Amino acid sequence: MITLPEQPCRPAVGMTFEQMLERVRYEGAYPTRERAEEAVRTVLAAFGRQLTGDERVELAARLPHEAAVVFTSEIPAVEPLTGWGFVKDLAARTGGTAATTRWDTGTVLRVVAQLAGEDLLHRILARLPSGHALLFGRAELTRPGAGPECSHGVLASAG
Repeated sequence: MITLPEQPCRPAVGMTFEQMLERVRYEGAYPTRERAEEAVRTVLAAFGRQLTGDERVELAARLPHEAAVVFTSEIPAVEPLTGWGFVKDLAARTGGTAATTRWDTGTVLRVVAQLAGEDLLHRILARLPSGHALLFGRAELTRPGAGPECSHGVLASAG
């Protein structure tokens, strides 16, 4: 059996781009592979505008090569958007509805979370404004005094 050396400077990823597309297609209930690929490319390019620093580099290294190229193709924004702001901005850029864009975003980012792993995902979420955890299928936890007001054990609406 002949073994080929791995690409230098690039750790092995958890799945191929084809496997990523199939996972997104299955989890998002997309009718075609092309529709899943469209969601992956759109969401990853937009998310690439939100993330900077070591977390951006580490996440790109954990994505399949084709996904990493899309993710790093956009210049990061000076100020990242909140989770809801991210969805609204992406919907405006693509001409989609907020509901469809939220579905696409959640589907793709849940698969990205699996590839990132818990430690990296935790650091990514700590770097981003509120609302992103929900997009990755995680609970949005806040520190005391940092979130919506709590009155008599009932969480007040953040509006």
